[in-house]
Amino acid sequence: QVHLHPSHFSLLSTSTPPLMSLLTRLSRGRAPATSALKRAYASVADASGVKVAAVEGGAPPATASVTVVVKAGSRYETQPGVAHVLKSFAFKSTDAGSALKTAREAELYGGVLSAALSREHLFLTAEFLRGDEAHFLNVLASVLSSTHFYPHEYAELVLPTIQAESLSALASPTTLALDLAHSTAFRRGLGNSLFASPHSPVSAADVKSFAQKAFAKSNIAVLGAGLSTDQLAKAVQSAFGSGSATGSSGLSGGSTTYYGGEQRVPLDVHAGPSAQPTLVIAYGSTGAPSADLKALPHLLGGVSALKWTPGSTPLSLAADKVPGASAKAFLLPYSDASLFGVVVTAPTSEGVAAVAKDVAAAIKAAGSAKDEEVKRAVAKAKFADATVLESSAGLIATAGASLFSGSIPSPDSSFAALQKVSASSIGKVRERRLVSADTQAASDLFKQKPTVVAVGDLNVLPYADELGL
Repeated sequence: QVHLHPSHFSLLSTSTPPLMSLLTRLSRGRAPATSALKRAYASVADASGVKVAAVEGGAPPATASVTVVVKAGSRYETQPGVAHVLKSFAFKSTDAGSALKTAREAELYGGVLSAALSREHLFLTAEFLRGDEAHFLNVLASVLSSTHFYPHEYAELVLPTIQAESLSALASPTTLALDLAHSTAFRRGLGNSLFASPHSPVSAADVKSFAQKAFAKSNIAVLGAGLSTDQLAKAVQSAFGSGSATGSSGLSGGSTTYYGGEQRVPLDVHAGPSAQPTLVIAYGSTGAPSADLKALPHLLGGVSALKWTPGSTPLSLAADKVPGASAKAFLLPYSDASLFGVVVTAPTSEGVAAVAKDVAAAIKAAGSAKDEEVKRAVAKAKFADATVLESSAGLIATAGASLFSGSIPSPDSSFAALQKVSASSIGKVRERRLVSADTQAASDLFKQKPTVVAVGDLNVLPYADELGL
């Protein structure tokens, strides 16, 4: 499922029982919090041509996990839907045994195997009792090097899973709107859908061809939790020594360009009674997100800091005017672009339209925020950065992706830049002209064409120009 938290927006996952914790809590000693956070990270090592890093907390945990990160997300797919199918082919028959044998052995070891897909990466994860890393790394290595891609497994096991996940996405207005927002904002590459479609059929042979390119050693990295980097590197050296393909990947995601535009679709016929009309207002940028842009979602807000109270941020106040409504800001960073925006939901399309007008006004007024409001947003941005690796999804998505750059930045590495954010610098989000790719996210964001996606009653939901965007 794709939840509303920003770190989950682009994550499509399949697993056996719910994921166990990937990361134990940091030691509760008397050392300052920032020192404890820095101690939790290890340098990136090289094992058999594969980048490896592990995160080990204070006391040795009873469980550990290993995630193979592959640059095989939807932006790299050679035809629509092939990345989604490849994810669903994980842990099927290999030279090491059948899918049933792999599952039964994992159960005997007390482990959990899972696969997840984002727009840039495929994540293959094994969670297990500490000490069993050799077995599970061999399982992961066999997936990379010898998956058979049998047509009968595709028809009997993979295809039903793909169809169920695609229908679930269509039935979730928020998931559908965010997927369409990427397509509208970036068109190809990052705009490719996370979900396979019956309109673009993919064969088992197509998936095998894609996997052969994606599973090159230069295209994969290994992230561990509950292990030391040395332990993990030795285990990877043993398991991957003659495993995955050598050479470089033939996949390319191309450069990213932001376009913007509008898409409007009615609620899907499969949507359940809990599905609500949704409107997404978003702006894209290329390059790494600036500190100003990181603080902007927290300035607009949408999530209350106190239970049972609506909150005092602009988006919280806007949503509170319509019973059952919600308006939440998000920032989705990628390797060469970012998507910033707001998701608006309400029980009725009329409610969405009413909240959307106040949301558009709040976005346009972001440049006139008070110093106190900006300081609060900066503090929240720091806290978000400091805690992003404490959740399993945050660890995999953030630290796993960073492995390819050769280092995993500490959570407090962005604090110095965030400390320089001020009301005047936030104001320049709307005023400055484009200077370079590095500053585009903050300087030219609101001067670009917005991305607006409406899901619901199209006779009621507003168009971008009706919101003054």
